[in-house]
Amino acid sequence: MTINPALWDAKREEIKSKVLYDAKERVEFNSNVARIKTIINQLYLHAGYRQDLTSEWLSAEIDKALYPEKYKVEEKYTFFDVFQDFLEKRNVSQAQINACKVLGRALKRYELYEIAVRRNSFVLDLDTFNTETICNFDKFLRDEHLFYDQYPQLYVAVPESRTPKPRGQNTISGLMLKLRTFFLWAIREGKTNNNPFVNYSIGECVYGTPIYISVEERNKLYQYDFSENQYLAVQRDIFVFQCLIGCRVGDYFRMTKDNIIDGAIEYIARKTKDGHPETLRVPLNKTAQEILDRYPVVKDNKLLPFTYPQQYNDDIKLIFKTVGLTRFVTILDPTTRMERQVPLSEIASSHLARRTFVGNIYKKVQDPNLVGALSGHVPGSRAFARYRTIDDEMKRELVAAIE
Repeated sequence: MTINPALWDAKREEIKSKVLYDAKERVEFNSNVARIKTIINQLYLHAGYRQDLTSEWLSAEIDKALYPEKYKVEEKYTFFDVFQDFLEKRNVSQAQINACKVLGRALKRYELYEIAVRRNSFVLDLDTFNTETICNFDKFLRDEHLFYDQYPQLYVAVPESRTPKPRGQNTISGLMLKLRTFFLWAIREGKTNNNPFVNYSIGECVYGTPIYISVEERNKLYQYDFSENQYLAVQRDIFVFQCLIGCRVGDYFRMTKDNIIDGAIEYIARKTKDGHPETLRVPLNKTAQEILDRYPVVKDNKLLPFTYPQQYNDDIKLIFKTVGLTRFVTILDPTTRMERQVPLSEIASSHLARRTFVGNIYKKVQDPNLVGALSGHVPGSRAFARYRTIDDEMKRELVAAIE
């Protein structure tokens, strides 16, 4: 602020009242002078009897008071603050959010592992996360099952529902894809300009041929006499019914009698509910209706007398073994990615029921769109493509067609 000394009233500390001066500018100038005087008084009041005050100090403090935006320290969010924001703001299904929470817990344990083993000051940071960090995190994910007993404090601080087991490449690739999605989101949101995946290639997910049982094997299960074990008889019925409607176990166990509408099961798949919700309607065939009629009243109006997913999977394996569905099948080991042969009963699970539904219907109609309308697979789904493996029976039909 400057003014011609001839216009200044030193006694009143303002522009002389009788000189010619723009009225608006006069008020503004005098107000600014008064404001600075107030600031100076407050500064000296707060400084007390300090002896080290200088004109430079005073000038700097006045500037801070007049232009605080110049001195505003940008609020620094932690890596996990931003990750939590990522979880809360994305419009995706609950299943995807839960999967990202698994990643978040793994990242927290990785940070604690680095602190415990390598660097006491280590902290994950959006701006310094680089290719080396990704590689170290990748190695941690591969070896984490070895750390459970070595570093129990990691799992006290960041609990996991299950004891860590060796992770396969598909699992690790899935976590890395989610981590890359998080960084791309953070960049779009202006949280960082750093993309550590620019020079990092995520390993491709590889899946084996889906294993499912034939209609004849399913009927063998259904017709087996479990009269000496009524509990397994009930679980067998639940499994066969799932083979006839093809839903995921999470959707299945939430179903009630209200899902039965005009001779069909209607539901919205939870996996797509928050993204592209679509009501799936699966007509009930004679066997499915027969099973429902066997359980007209179930606690809490549940569709069938469900237990819980893990128990259900254990029961399915026992049922297969009891019935004698133990033929050897070739699977791709998720950890080693090597083929190995195992009894069918060893890999039987709730998802095999879904594969059985999809695989057997596709054999009949060979139209992915028709099957997708019942299973919930979207057109062009890469997952659905895995179900469309041509089996020996279909191969024989194709060869016979050119005789």
